[in-house]
Amino acid sequence: MSHPIVNSFKGGLIVSCQALECEPFFGSEYMARFALSAEIGRAVGIRANTPADIEAIKRVSKLPLIGLWKRNYADSSVYITPTLKEVDAVISAGADIVALDATSRQRPGGVTLAELVHEIRARSKILLMADVSNVQEGLMAEQLGFDLISTTLSGYTSYSPQRTDPDYQLIADLSRQATIPVLAEGRVRSPEQALRCLNEGAFAVVVGGAITRPQLITRNFAEALSEFKDNKTDVEK
Repeated sequence: MSHPIVNSFKGGLIVSCQALECEPFFGSEYMARFALSAEIGRAVGIRANTPADIEAIKRVSKLPLIGLWKRNYADSSVYITPTLKEVDAVISAGADIVALDATSRQRPGGVTLAELVHEIRARSKILLMADVSNVQEGLMAEQLGFDLISTTLSGYTSYSPQRTDPDYQLIADLSRQATIPVLAEGRVRSPEQALRCLNEGAFAVVVGGAITRPQLITRNFAEALSEFKDNKTDVEK
């Protein structure tokens, strides 16, 4: 039986509140305001990066929070909560769920995903979400005891499809084959796409940049208008 927090996600929208250092809204205060806006807008959960952002968001929002910490290691391409150090920090910051890279790629220090999950379970009852890029990784994560699966990393591994739209096929396949909830995440840019994710079998939908990155939202509008201008110029020629 699923945990009450997981059950509260069903059919709803989880907003990913993240910003890179090079972006105008980088900073925990901004992320907390985005999270509060998401709560007012009837989101059912928040996804956040770094202990500082997690702490700031938990101070202003009552929504369940999926926490992670993106860190780069020289010996691995895994960067979403890659080691036990990041897991412990995310838990201490107050996350309700910890998101981990659950791909088949080599992890920092050669630690396997199974070893990491075993160590986490030995010291905490925290809920775990597996960020995966294909069906096999999702099913393996279920076997390892993860509580949820997310399609976050489809398109971000060399061996997964490189799409511009959400990976609907992965969402559908995992939703049919896994017995734990599957969240649709990655390149969901419109309410229509989010609804299709649910129709494909997703338990809930995670949306980030289309809500919390104004520069990307602006660019989408600007590029659409540029296409109109370009087409009109071609006709006039």
